[in-house]
This record gives sequence, C-alpha cells and structure tokens, in this order.
Amino acid sequence: MNLRFLNEGKAAKQLLSFCLPLALMACGDSKDTAAPATEAETPAVAVMSDVHFENVYGDLKNAKFSGIPTGDGKFATIRTMYAQLTSTRLFNENYFAFRGALDDAYARGIRLVALSGDYSDDAQPVNIDGIAAILKEYQAKGMRFFIAPGNHDPNEPYDDDEAGKSDFLTAEGKEQKVFAVNYSGCKSLDPTVACTNQLMELGYEKLIAQLGEFGYMPNKADVYWETPFSNYGSTAYSYDAAVTSADVKNRQFEICAEGEGGSYRADGEKTLGKSFTKCTSIIDSSYLVEPVKGVWLLSIDANVHIPNSAFDPVNAKAFKGFDGAGNAGWNKVLTHKKHLLAWIKTVTARAKSQGKRLIAFSHYPTMDFYANQTDAMKAVFKSGAFQVSRVPDPATTTALAATGMQLHMGGHMHFNGTNDYKDASGNYFVNVQSPSLAVFGAAYKIVKYKDQDTVDIETVSLNNVARYNELFKYYQTEYDYLQNSSLAADISKRWSKDILATKSYGEFTRFYFGELSRLRFMDEYWPCEMKEAATTLDAKQMLILSQLQTQVTFAQLKDIPGVLPLTATCMSKGSVSGTPVSASQLTADWTVATAKATQLATAAGYKLDDFAKITAYEFYGDFHRTVYAGELALRDMGTDRVKQYKVLMNAFPASPAAISVLDGKPSDQNPVNVVFQNQFKQVFSILKGLGSGKPSDRFTVNFKTQTLTNTNTSSASFN
Repeated sequence: MNLRFLNEGKAAKQLLSFCLPLALMACGDSKDTAAPATEAETPAVAVMSDVHFENVYGDLKNAKFSGIPTGDGKFATIRTMYAQLTSTRLFNENYFAFRGALDDAYARGIRLVALSGDYSDDAQPVNIDGIAAILKEYQAKGMRFFIAPGNHDPNEPYDDDEAGKSDFLTAEGKEQKVFAVNYSGCKSLDPTVACTNQLMELGYEKLIAQLGEFGYMPNKADVYWETPFSNYGSTAYSYDAAVTSADVKNRQFEICAEGEGGSYRADGEKTLGKSFTKCTSIIDSSYLVEPVKGVWLLSIDANVHIPNSAFDPVNAKAFKGFDGAGNAGWNKVLTHKKHLLAWIKTVTARAKSQGKRLIAFSHYPTMDFYANQTDAMKAVFKSGAFQVSRVPDPATTTALAATGMQLHMGGHMHFNGTNDYKDASGNYFVNVQSPSLAVFGAAYKIVKYKDQDTVDIETVSLNNVARYNELFKYYQTEYDYLQNSSLAADISKRWSKDILATKSYGEFTRFYFGELSRLRFMDEYWPCEMKEAATTLDAKQMLILSQLQTQVTFAQLKDIPGVLPLTATCMSKGSVSGTPVSASQLTADWTVATAKATQLATAAGYKLDDFAKITAYEFYGDFHRTVYAGELALRDMGTDRVKQYKVLMNAFPASPAAISVLDGKPSDQNPVNVVFQNQFKQVFSILKGLGSGKPSDRFTVNFKTQTLTNTNTSSASFN
C-alpha cells in the first residue's frame, strides 16, 4: 500500500499547524489575493440537486433489448410508470426537467452551476454518457458545471459489475430486466435478462475520468483549484501543479471499519480502546475551485463507504466489501473522514482572510432538515419512517459550525428547506436544502452574494417543463397491459390513469406524490390505526372528530354503522370494564360535535361542508408533499386549504386523553375520539411545523447579524 495514502492525515494536521491565521495567505494561496469582485461582478450560482439523470434515449448496447422503438430511429430506454410511482424519485421525466432547469438558468444569465450529488441514477455508463453529453452541450454555450458526488454516484466506491434494473418498460407494456454481465442471471444465461455493462455502476475512478471537466479536475480557466491533499505551500499556484494534485493516486486516504486511519488512527484507537481493522486506501473526490475571481466553490465529498464484514484485503476493490453511503452522511464524516474537517477549517479561514465569497456544497444535509420536527416524527410514526436515520446528529452540526463554514448547500433528502445554527463561540452556520428536480416541488436554487456578509437565495420552481409528457404514450401501453392482465403480480401494480391527463410538470409531480403516498408511504410510515383514519376520513370528518366527546368505544363501532367510517381492525381486543354506554349514544355525541365543528368553520369564514373537499387522498398527499417541499407545498395548496388546515391545527383539545394500549397496540376499549385526538393533534402539529419553518423560497442570509430574512412577501405559512 502506498504510504502516502496512509500518512495523508499527518499532512493535513501539518497543514493546519502551518496555516496560522496570520499566515493563511501563504497556504494554498490563489494567484490573486486582491479584494473580491464587486457586487456587480459577483456572479450568481445555480445549485441543482438530485437530478437522478437517466438517459431516456440512451444506447443500452444490447441486441436483445434496445428499448421501445420511437419511430425516428431512437429507442426509449425508460422505466415503468409503476416503478416511478413507488419510488421517491422519478426516473424518466426528470430528463426533461433537467434540461428545463438548465435552459431557465441560462436565460437568467447564470453561467456557474453546482450539482450537489445524485446527478445520476446509480452511475451507469448509459446515464453518465448521457449527462456528460448534456453538460458539454451547455458548456459550449458558456456554462460551467461543478459536481459533488452523491450516494447514487457512486453507489459503491468501486465498479459494481452485477448491478441492473428489473423494470425497464417494453413496447408491450411489460417489465424487462437489464443487468450487467456479471449478474447471476447473465452468468446462468437466464433468457428473461438482457445483459450489458451499460448497466454496471461505476466507482470513483471511472466517474472522475469521465466527468473530470465538470469540477473533478482543474481547468486552465480557473483562478485556483485544490483538493484536501494539495499542499502548494507558499509557492505560486499553477495549473500543472493542480493537475498533479488531481490525479486519483494523490487524493486518497486510509479508511478503516472503526474510523479514519493514517495519522488519525492512533487517536481513534485510543478513543475507542481497540485496534482499527479492515483498513484500505480510498478516493476522496472533494475539491475547492475559484472559477471566477473572488468566488470559491467548495465541493465536499461527504460519501462515507465503510469496509464491512465482506471486506477482503486481498481484493480490496471488490464493491461488496463496503457499506453504502446513503444513511451515513456527515455523521460518519466526523469519524471516518476527519481530514475533511481539518481541510474545511483551512478553507474557511483562507476565504475570510482573502475576502473570497465561499459557497460550500455536498450531497448531505448538515443539520435537521425537517424544520426541527424530527423528534416529533419519531414519536408519532413507525420506526424509521421518513428516513429519520439520515438526520444529522446535533454533535455533527456543532462540529461543522466549529470549522467556520457559514453556508452549506445540501441535497439527498429531496427536501426544500432551510435551517440555521449558532454555537457558543459565535459561529453562525446555515444549511440550505436544494430540492430534487425529480419529485414534487421540483426546483433549483440561485445563490447570489450581495456583499461579503449577505447572500440572497432564490428558489426557482419547475412547474412548466417542455416535453414533460413525451413518454406518456408508452405509459398508456403499460396501463392497458396491467388492466388486461389477470396475473396477481400485474394486478397489484395497477395505477391511476388520471396521471396521464396532467397538463404540466408541476401537476404531474403533484399527482405522482399522491400515488407515491397511496402505494408506498401509507404502509411504510403510518401505524395501522393512523393509516386507517388518514385514508378514510375527509377534513370535515376530522374536524368533527376533533370536537367529539363520547364513551362509545372502537369495539362498539360495528354496532352502529354509518356514523363514523372507522373500525377496530387495528386494535387489540380488550376486556370490557364497567357498564358500557349504548353504541347508539354515538349519534347524539356526533351531532353535538358537528355543531361545534360548524362554529369553528363559520368563525374562519367557511361552511363545514367546505372541509369535505379535502378528501383523505388529498390530506395524506398534502402531508407528504409538505414533508418534502415545505413552503412550496403550501403555495400549491392555495390560500383556502392553508386556512382550513390552520382551523384543524387549532381545533384539538389542549390535552387529549391518553390512549389505552394493550400488547403494543391501542385497545379496542378506547373511546373512538381518544385515539384520533391524541394522534392527529400530533400529526397536525408536525404539519404546522413543516409548513412554518425557516424561509426556504426567497430569503436573505446575513452572516453579520446572524439572521434569515424572508424576502417573499406573498409566502404562505401555517403560522
């Protein structure tokens, strides 16, 4: 093993000790340390995250399956609509959304674009070739692109030649398996599988080689470029030195199962009280670039691929020997990529010293991205729901703030949101989540420094996208096949044809999220009794239930059908205690609650029946759309619905009665109002929090006053 890789941590520490505050100008100094560009000269930067690019007209290079003939010599190499409607990302229409975002940014005069990870969907050659071609097309028009890797690019640090997908769409509306040649089905000559290495998943080395011109490698036009391992010292920066520094053999570090190795190993072993194991060198693709005078873009590779139980030191580049990076994020950077924190600290210090306007971006969020609702969501929903394991620990945010980093643009969660943090030392740190182009709330961010201490951030929504419905005719074939098939597997995959009647990309993604909620989220995230209520009750019934006071239990609902469309199916069967009231009492109690609900609706300027327009499907769709899009989801709801939800948020008892639990589930002896009021008071509180977070549409960050200011006077909120 190259000892240079093992000792990079030592080099990083030496760099830190060398780069004292008064000597920072001499450490990795750019060739121009004059004052930064003026406001008029400081360009805006577009940040586009989670493009999940799939080449919908790509060449699979396979005679057995080329895709769907389009009639003009091309083939549509697309995934099924069912696959899209059960995924947290689109696979096909985002191809057009990406082009639409680039066209929009170009028309606004933006020439610098940061792609904060998951720019591809699993880094297959067919998709990398496709996105490279598009980036080169816009590069020829004068745009520059700067990539940070995500957990989908790469999925693993080394090539996965067994990967593939089972749900490519055929001309007959069926599913087709397409896998890389070392997939077991390819080796066994399974006739149902099309085999091509266009579907293998590329690791770091090939990705850097193929996409090097998009930030991973220096450009002669750059004012400055470095990696965490560069050490230009006090010598003048040169392009040739940067090229040498950019070589993958010079940008590696030692990672072990327990933490970062190299010179960090001794401290780690002392802290953990055990030896480090499964150690190997691995690439870190991070870089700092100054594409124009005064602007620094810090692309941080926060992927952490940790050697696992399958790691074999004899075959250290086998992809199966590493865990994926999706759930690790910045939490694991603190233990397994310590050199990054040391480097970031030097970068932020130099930026401040030299008056550079620094924008840091990585794939992963650096602080709570659920508008500080994470703990409440953990308490209410199923274990692991909404991928809360991906929320950074508070200690992670604290450690990152201590580096001096002030502005970080993140992605990964496909979530639009903003959060900030102040530590005891006076550091102020802002994390901005750029939403995905491949989900509801599709948008990109524009970041523009007004002066050294003030940044304007604008969110550009992609409601209208040219050609977004170009593939709908192929989905119609899929729909027809599923409707006509009598196979149980096909019947289970039937979806609503109404999505093919949508009139815009915004409407399409809204419908998609409703179906994603119905087909996946409600089962995965919501406890049984909560799912039944959320998928059965409209907002009128919810408002009445919030006012209901009764002694009639869930067990008695079967005796009085037609009043409340709930059951005791999800409840544990409990023992009756005392003398129960008659089930018929529910009718009278419901009448009283209806009168109270009517008063609440009237006071807000509505009729009670107006609330019935918010169907169960609309409600749980709105909830999940708000989880992902935050402020943008409220704009989609419209003024009336926002006001109606606010009525519901304030309608519940201040202290709902506790739920009686038996064998880990609510007992069927609970009065029918108790379970709903207890649980949905919390649900609506979370909804309020998600829709009333820090400004996330158009706002200004002031690092001097440590404030976020909403600059969208028409923004909607649940406050």
